[in-house]
Amino acid sequence: MDVEEMVAIFLHIISHDVKNRIMRCQFARSGETVSRQFNVVLNAILCLHELLLKKPEPVLSDSTDSRWKWFKNCLGALDGTYIKVNVLASDRPRYRTRKNEIAINVLGVV
Repeated sequence: MDVEEMVAIFLHIISHDVKNRIMRCQFARSGETVSRQFNVVLNAILCLHELLLKKPEPVLSDSTDSRWKWFKNCLGALDGTYIKVNVLASDRPRYRTRKNEIAINVLGVV
């Protein structure tokens, strides 16, 4: 298997939350091969994390940005993140997103 196919499998699994059995059909590979190659790419990314990933910097206490003034000394905030939830059938319309999923919008602060 070439590197392009390995990365394609990895990105497809990460971006679309696809299971191994779906990927083995799409790429005509065994489930063991898909799993092994996914882990190879994941380990390569973890080894290169210092080059690939940006290190968070805390919000300064003298920050003048009105969006961040409430988050002094925080490393960052992630707004607009949807997390899938299980709710009662009667409450589902309240939790339905524009993509017709049942989820809740969260604000996470680190």
